[in-house]
Amino acid sequence: MNPWDKRFSSDEYFFGTKPAEALIKLAHHLIPDGDTLVVADGEGRNSVYLASKGFDVTATDFSEAGLSKARKLAVMQGVTVNYQAQDIYDTDWSEKQYDNVVAIFIQFVPPEKMRSVLRGLKEATKVGGTLVLHGYTPEQVRLGTGGPSNPDHMYTKVMLNDVYSDMSILINEEYQIVITEGKGHRGMSALIDYVGKNSI
Repeated sequence: MNPWDKRFSSDEYFFGTKPAEALIKLAHHLIPDGDTLVVADGEGRNSVYLASKGFDVTATDFSEAGLSKARKLAVMQGVTVNYQAQDIYDTDWSEKQYDNVVAIFIQFVPPEKMRSVLRGLKEATKVGGTLVLHGYTPEQVRLGTGGPSNPDHMYTKVMLNDVYSDMSILINEEYQIVITEGKGHRGMSALIDYVGKNSI
């Protein structure tokens, strides 16, 4: 059993069933009703929320246990989401482009693969489309309220400015707030929001 299947194997939703607070805050930047990809969505909380707001949502995850719970959550909430099993490291990001691409807390990506995955998110975004990325900064390791223990798995403003230098950056902000998102993310957290438009 892969570690994510193990984490998602209980009936409880590890990160809760409500969307990430940052997604609620940033969703108005997305193209309304757009064809939207939610990457590594786990148990479905973010994809279900976007579907409830009228977006045409495709969501991916590597964990079959997570996808099963995501499908159940979509049924409970009365929305339709196209869920697909996907290995984020073996994906042709240019195969299809979306109006919106959303990646929330994908901090499992190791440092040596991070740049290629982050660039892939941009490649999956249509020209004129929106990319939303939300996660932890290295300061999160000291706070210890969620995420991995290696600061190299986290994002910084400088890193995202560099990775997405060919995008029109609308937001690239580091901050600290208290969040309560299931038992997986709970307490004072060091966060970063990125919103960019694919202008090329």
